[in-house]
This record gives sequence, structure tokens and C-alpha cells, in this order.
Amino acid sequence: MAAFAGGIARAELAERGEGEVIVLHAAGRGETDAARLAALFTEARQAEWAEFTADCGKFDAEIDSEIAKGKFTLAELEEEEQSLERLRRWHRELATRDVFGAPNAAEAGQQLKHCTERLADYTERVFRALHQM
Repeated sequence: MAAFAGGIARAELAERGEGEVIVLHAAGRGETDAARLAALFTEARQAEWAEFTADCGKFDAEIDSEIAKGKFTLAELEEEEQSLERLRRWHRELATRDVFGAPNAAEAGQQLKHCTERLADYTERVFRALHQM
């Protein structure tokens, strides 16, 4: 299943003209080597997902800070929208590389959803504040 998902990602990249796709077939000397390779790859993805989740936490804290300061400006909203878009791009990139399905990928997806909800709430607050002026 995971290899199939990776195949789809490679096909999508090729269709969009984003680089060259080279498919290699690698095999270890035995099942142990293949399992070890998958474990190492997944461990690397786990670390990337953990970093992503930490950045989602920073985004959440930034929204909290702006709300606490009452900083409801269009400039700040635009900055937060850019931050969320960066998180979305990063999530897509990580999901493309995560062909074995790292265990913390689902949590990262939930964190991204939470960030999206936080930005929606902040957006409402900004427009409410602007209309009160």
C-alpha cells in the first residue's frame, strides 16, 4: 500500500513537470535488510513529522500571542496566512516522502487541521475588530 502511494506521488510529480522521475528497484540481501531499510527510512520521517508538529505548536502559540495582544490587523492576518500556507506545503512534501507511513503522520495531519481552525478563528476576530472601527 505505501509503495503504491509513493508511486502515485511520483506520477503526480511527473504529470506536473516537476523534475525527472527515476524509479529504482533496490533489494537487500534478505528480509532483515529490507526491514532495516524501511525502519531507517521511517525513523527519518518520524523526525521530520516531529519537527513539523513542533512548528504547528509555534503557529498555535503565535496566534495565542496575537489574540492576547489584541493585534487584529490585516497585515498580521496576512502574515499568519503565509505561515499556514508554508505549513501546508511542508505537510504535502513530507506526506510525499513518507512512503512507509510513519506512525506520527496522522498526528501531524491533526495538528495542521488545528492550525487551520485557529487561523479561521483569528480571521473572524480580525474582521470583527475592523468592522467595529
